[in-house]
Parts: sequence; C-alpha cells; structure tokens
Amino acid sequence: MFYGEYLHSIDRKGRLILPAKFREVSKANFIEKFFVTRGLDKCLFMFSEEEWRQQEGKFKAISFTKQEARTFNRLYFSGAVEVIPDRQGRILLPEYLKDFAEIKKDVVIVGVSNRIEIWARVKWQEFYGGSRQTFEEIAEKLMEI
Repeated sequence: MFYGEYLHSIDRKGRLILPAKFREVSKANFIEKFFVTRGLDKCLFMFSEEEWRQQEGKFKAISFTKQEARTFNRLYFSGAVEVIPDRQGRILLPEYLKDFAEIKKDVVIVGVSNRIEIWARVKWQEFYGGSRQTFEEIAEKLMEI
C-alpha cells in the first residue's frame, strides 16, 4: 500500500507533512487516522488504524508472563500516539518520539507496504549505507525454498 522513499523536513511548528503519494493512498483507502510508535533500528513506525489494530492483536496474544514480551509491549505501546493528518497532510510528532528516533529537522519517510517508517535523515543514510551491500545475501537467506 505504502511504497517509496521521500525526503522531508519538520517545520517550525514541529509538524511533518506526509508525501503526496501517501495522502493519495490514504484517501483512496478511507484512512483518516494513524498510530505512530517507537520502531526498530531507531525509526518510528506509522500504521493505519486498521493495520494498528491487527498488530495490536498479535502483540496482545503474546503471554505477559514472559519478561521479553512485557518489556517489548511496554516500550511499544507506551510510545504510541494517535495522529490525524490535517488538510495539508501534516502530523505533529511528540518530542519523546522525535528524541527516540533522533529526529531534528530532516527526515526520510519510507513506505514499507503495510506501514510507514519515519527516519532521521542521518540514521536512514547509515542504515541504507550499511545494508545495501548485503541486500542480495539477505534475499538469498530469506527466499530459500
């Protein structure tokens, strides 16, 4: 559903504008509300409400008697915030999420099919630079039949 890589900036008021393509997809799929939370690899995860509910169901099914499950769920859900883009497609990211992802001004917004990832530009460049050379090796391991 969400695909591509887009460079954007946080404005003076701390808002982030979603890429036009993502706004079009949202409108076509009647998505009005998103959830943003701490992601992996120092980025933020952003899900449509429907996708968020599906992910939430999976994580709630993990036994809370397991320490790792409790820790993950605490960090994941305590970081979550509901956002509704304004008419210009802007969302306001809380400071604690920007701090987590080390976002200052320049960001990269990445479509990863069922979710959107929001990266500090520097962190994305580090991740991409360190991962692109192993892309084929990873593909071979994941695609083994």
